[in-house]
Amino acid sequence: MHRRIAFIAAVMAAIAVSSAGGSSIAVAAELPVSTKAILKELKLPESTLDDIDEELAVPADWIEKANKEGKVILSTSWDHPQFVKIAKPFQERYPKIKLDLLEGSFNTRVIKTLVSWKMGSPNTDILGEFGGAYGQLDELGALENIEDLPGFQSSVDIGRDPNGKWVGMQLRYWCMAYNTNLVKKEQLPKTWEDLLTDPQWRGGQIAIGNRPQLWILMLWGAKGPEWTTNFMKEFFEKVQPQLRKEGMDALIGLNIAGEFKAVIPAAEYRVKQNLNKGAPISWHCPEPMPLSVSEMGIMKKAPHLYAAKLFVNWFVSKEGQVAQFYADHSPPVHKGLQDERFAAFPEELAGKKVAERSPQLEGVMPPVLDVWNPLWEKYSGNTAAGPSLKP
Repeated sequence: MHRRIAFIAAVMAAIAVSSAGGSSIAVAAELPVSTKAILKELKLPESTLDDIDEELAVPADWIEKANKEGKVILSTSWDHPQFVKIAKPFQERYPKIKLDLLEGSFNTRVIKTLVSWKMGSPNTDILGEFGGAYGQLDELGALENIEDLPGFQSSVDIGRDPNGKWVGMQLRYWCMAYNTNLVKKEQLPKTWEDLLTDPQWRGGQIAIGNRPQLWILMLWGAKGPEWTTNFMKEFFEKVQPQLRKEGMDALIGLNIAGEFKAVIPAAEYRVKQNLNKGAPISWHCPEPMPLSVSEMGIMKKAPHLYAAKLFVNWFVSKEGQVAQFYADHSPPVHKGLQDERFAAFPEELAGKKVAERSPQLEGVMPPVLDVWNPLWEKYSGNTAAGPSLKP
């Protein structure tokens, strides 16, 4: 689905030339009306964004070129209501740039983008959440180097590509969702090993998706290959989880319906969205907590390169990251926003060790699949290809 979102600016962002010879432009100190509203709803002081002028200072010609381009096309998994919330502050700051959102499935967004790029006319400027397709994008040379963005270094280490090809959109903790009508908080496992020894989880009481890259990969990095190999074997053989073909969001819905006690892996922001609607669902993370990041990159040959640069630079700023947290409860990647105010379930994160999906782990995926795929095939009876690359 292709939608255009164009807003009438409530406040025209004033342009102030920096004192350093006019070579860069900074947005005036007055915050956009929509940003003030977001901060108020989140109960955050406006001082949270005291340094936003410096974060949004870009070379002077970027804004001129971006205004001439007139729009930017984004392809991400955001739904329309989320995108409206995220985009409002950007549109107030840059009212001459219209935003087009290409929303849809992984195949619709990523595969079609790859095909269009190979044909020489990319269908998007910014590609988000491309996950396991990064290898293909990198091999083709399809991603622009974005280390020149002023905000590139503002992300936590896990939130930016060492080779400068992507920045993080948000952090993702991939743990377990559970039905609060079926499981009491005190029954939840403290560690991943507890799933193997507690009989309440056996015999199909847990459902899992074919997504080892979202949690097993990080455990492999944190606990080592021997521990993780043994864990996978015992998990399939002893616990006997339901092996499901549905996507992870659909499995959360089935968990809410009571088809099983818990589901792995589950992203905390999706669980929070359903909890806020009154569903009998919550989120829990055994230790160590698998942590990954969703990527955002600019396509080479992008038809609106400078508008794309402005959006990505704004999005990784504190203002952009607060807006995305407001829209979908995802923890921000910005170094200055790493505290409990920006966590969907802060009590679940406190004091626990983290298992990060670092760039160095990408080469570890083949040995993980060498263990995972035969187990999945054996216990599901499915001899098809390996796991989905989708979140």
